[in-house]
Amino acid sequence: MAPELSTENSAPTAVREVDVLIVGAGPAGCAAAITLNRAGVSVVVIDKATFPRDKICGDGLTTSALRELDSLGLDPAMVSSWINVDDVVVRSPSGREVVFPMPRDGGVYAAVSRRRDLDAALVELTRSTGVELNENVALTSLAQSDTHALATTDAGDTYRASYVIAADGMWSPTRKALGIAEPGYRGEWHAFRQYFRNVSPRAATELVVWFEPDLLPGYAWSFPLADGTANVGFGILRDDSSYNVNAMGPLWREFLQRPHVREFLGPDAEPESPHRAWPIPARVDRVALSCDRTLFVGDAAAATDPMTGEGIGQALLTGRWAAEAIIANPKDPAACVHAYEHAVASELAVDHRFAERLMTILRRPLGARGAVRIAGMTDWTRRNFGRWLFEDYPRALLLTPRRWHRGMLTGPGAYRGTHAHSTD
Repeated sequence: MAPELSTENSAPTAVREVDVLIVGAGPAGCAAAITLNRAGVSVVVIDKATFPRDKICGDGLTTSALRELDSLGLDPAMVSSWINVDDVVVRSPSGREVVFPMPRDGGVYAAVSRRRDLDAALVELTRSTGVELNENVALTSLAQSDTHALATTDAGDTYRASYVIAADGMWSPTRKALGIAEPGYRGEWHAFRQYFRNVSPRAATELVVWFEPDLLPGYAWSFPLADGTANVGFGILRDDSSYNVNAMGPLWREFLQRPHVREFLGPDAEPESPHRAWPIPARVDRVALSCDRTLFVGDAAAATDPMTGEGIGQALLTGRWAAEAIIANPKDPAACVHAYEHAVASELAVDHRFAERLMTILRRPLGARGAVRIAGMTDWTRRNFGRWLFEDYPRALLLTPRRWHRGMLTGPGAYRGTHAHSTD
């Protein structure tokens, strides 16, 4: 139960009234804000950062993420580093490379963009819709009662809100303010990322996933960016790896010297900046998604995909679902919480559990080799594996008949019917 409001803290002076206060202006927070604003719900967004700001990420955009961005009205032309991806190259533990083509029509199915650029564009888009978004403002306290939530910030503002959406990351200050944070939690995955410039023509255009035998069930990647650079990194399971997290620095340096990595990046590739490490939360089916009038979204809901580490699509989805639950239940917090948690359980949680089962196959080189071999057997398997890898439809779809529908295996991409967004 969240802390109750005291009479002293609920004094009416200098209190701003708002339907929804959103803490965090990343993809989840912006998706929620735009969705609420479109429905006529008054909303204020606060974020402790000043944009543009760097966000450690693999920078890949899956089909589901792209559809959400398209629906929000984000124009890729607003994002300078945006590049559409036509093919995904996967290297099995045996060294065999297989090219998985994305559909050449029906829209964009995969793209890459620096999070610094993408998040700044989303902030700009959110403001353009009329939403008040305040940067360099941090939440300092939050208390809830039967009628409202009362939040204070380090800017001296106090907000009385019907609902709060916490889109404030893995170490959510909102969770801490409500007394429901888990001390010592450091995520299920740990990842390294570094940007490289002067990369080879392949690295500047191809999206590559390396299944390294010693990183399984994790993987390494090289994702191209429109400015001719590449995001290179790897991720490992924190509690299921032969590597201690503290030893990832030496591992990263050794990984970059592996012949196939050096050949792919090219002889002139050089780091653009120091490498960065970050934890990845992936336990959406085991974390509290709400606390009274507060809904947790994105990394604050640990909504990252447990098999790929991808979190932008999940952030956008959970942000939208939280907003839709509030829109449908403006005066009934219990019904709102139920609607939001049902959406997450029906869509993300079932896929999360299925992905964890699939990971048992990838824990050993033989399993990963077999998976890549089967996926690359025919034109049909290669084409559909590419779509599956980039979430064109949920991995657990076949196990959940309630989600079956016509065309479920051949859904369209994003940004259809326009050539203005092409980066070719």
